Amino acid sequence: MTQKIRHLVLVLGDQLGWDSSALSDFDPLQDRLLMIEADSEAEEVWNHQARIALFLSGMRHFANAAHQRRWPCTYMRLDDAQWPVGFAERLAHALSLHRPSTLQVMEAGAWRMERLIEAAAQQAGVPLRWTPDTHAWCSRAEFARWAGQKKELRMEFFYREMRQRHGVLMEGKKPIGGQWNFDAENRKGFGAKGPGHVPAPAQFAPDRVTQDVIALVRTRFGQHPGSLDHFAWPVTREDALVALQHFIDQRLEHFGTWQDAMWTTLPFGWHALVASSLNLHLLSPREVVAAAEQAYHARQLPLASVEGFIRQVLGWREFIRGVYWLDMPHMAEANHYGHTRDLPAWYWTGETHMACMQATIGQSLQHGYAHHIQRLMVTGQFAVLAGLSPQQVSAWYRAMYVDAVEWVETPNTLGMALHANGGRFTSKPYVASGQYISRMSNYCKSCRYQPELRTGPNACPMTTLYWDFLIRHEADFAGNPRTALMVKHVGRMSEADKALIRRQADTTREGLDRV
Repeated sequence: MTQKIRHLVLVLGDQLGWDSSALSDFDPLQDRLLMIEADSEAEEVWNHQARIALFLSGMRHFANAAHQRRWPCTYMRLDDAQWPVGFAERLAHALSLHRPSTLQVMEAGAWRMERLIEAAAQQAGVPLRWTPDTHAWCSRAEFARWAGQKKELRMEFFYREMRQRHGVLMEGKKPIGGQWNFDAENRKGFGAKGPGHVPAPAQFAPDRVTQDVIALVRTRFGQHPGSLDHFAWPVTREDALVALQHFIDQRLEHFGTWQDAMWTTLPFGWHALVASSLNLHLLSPREVVAAAEQAYHARQLPLASVEGFIRQVLGWREFIRGVYWLDMPHMAEANHYGHTRDLPAWYWTGETHMACMQATIGQSLQHGYAHHIQRLMVTGQFAVLAGLSPQQVSAWYRAMYVDAVEWVETPNTLGMALHANGGRFTSKPYVASGQYISRMSNYCKSCRYQPELRTGPNACPMTTLYWDFLIRHEADFAGNPRTALMVKHVGRMSEADKALIRRQADTTREGLDRV
């Protein structure tokens, strides 16, 4: 190359927004974009085929838009043999090829990726400049100041401060409706009659770029889990905006009421399905919240639905990001309960007799998607009750879901679903018996197990393991106001009943691949 490059701007696969701070001073006459597809990223965990396709298609659409802008771009395609194989090797090769004055990158979405980039730049002798992730509402430094020296962090207090600071759903200094949280109104199941008519989410037929990516993924990663037969995710900003508006217009009104409900024929429920677009930076959290708030005022939508949705974006999503960067890298190795059991093979196939796991894993394999209660109270709670390795479970979540960027999925899995960090930001483990799942879904109606039974040949494994979990942790739970009521029932059991539950739980864990 004869032209001296000022900034080589590395655009990662989850940074596909043109409002990126790394692009704010881009000069096509002096700078160059760099985008890297790599087998190592597709195989860092055993990625769902749809997740690989989403990232690759999004990246290629972004590169095409850069070409239309006449922005110079070095794009290393996965199937281009002229480049080395791994991400680190490709980055090193690009730095050697272009010899820029600076490698410029916006803050990454994974601790691992930042360390990899730093090592590559240092080895190449190229100065590295990180720019802030202005896509986030709360910076890492701001969150760290809020957290201070607190041993326990609670999203609710962070959320209230964010509402006040940004004037979201506020009347002066008070929340609209007189309360901050309407969660108690948003926990209904569909009941025996089922969900009725639910408008389908927006879906997008694969264009030529996406079709090429799907063919590539099927060829190169055909042994990976999941299906591409139903791939319909937004891969451009234009599509993401359509998906958001479709949700606001047709699904937000009833989102709150039914956000926890599950049904075998309803994989998406009333959910927004904008998380993947947010996490790839095709949408901004500010515009998502603004759209919901505007719809509330313009159409008098139920406050419980609107507040519940906004809490997911402005509250939980920003909170989780802050906790991730505050607690990494030790968060990734957290194992409060010392669980080490291997993940059952059916987590990758759905081939289990448990109807709830069949349905949740089945739709996950089909679409690369399950909503938060399916992740938390089905696959997640079974994992903690069965004593599965938190690290294996975390890798499974990051592999299985199209919206699973590391800063989102690691704390949600290790901290929320598995309680592996011992309650750093949750006040109790999220566990329940099979009767909770029966109440919130129709899964149990087609199951060989009976959710109300703790022991016997037809006992629900979730129920058996739940009561065993309470017995084993009775002392800890009795001292926690959030769980004390749960273990009062344990105190009323006879020692013979406890022993029977323990024996059946041991048998269940020893035969996990056959449940």
